[in-house]
Amino acid sequence: MTENQLSKIVFDLGMKVHKSLGPGLLESSYEECLYYELCKTDLKVERQKLLPIIYEGLRMETSYRIDLMIENKLIVELKAVENLTDLHLAQLLTYLRLSNSKLGMIMNFNVPLFKNGVKRVINGQLDK
Repeated sequence: MTENQLSKIVFDLGMKVHKSLGPGLLESSYEECLYYELCKTDLKVERQKLLPIIYEGLRMETSYRIDLMIENKLIVELKAVENLTDLHLAQLLTYLRLSNSKLGMIMNFNVPLFKNGVKRVINGQLDK
């Protein structure tokens, strides 16, 4: 399955969660529910996946964690904030670079219309 196909599934399930819960909850609530929905599929889903940093050959186990990694291809970072900022995008860009992944999504559940809270990042560039 391609990254684009995976992102469609994740988007649709995120919309289902948002439609059911609405905005205003903690990020962890949305993560738990989206993870539950993804586990009902045949996809490999890892939650809070450790992302080590390699610096000059030194592997550092840090506290950086990817919210959801789907099929070792798609990084999903969940937010429940008033507005997405450049810092949120920079975080995802860094995770993509460090994990050698091609596609990432930021899903902000704290919005009235779910699709307005979703951003895709491809190969280090925001997908408009």
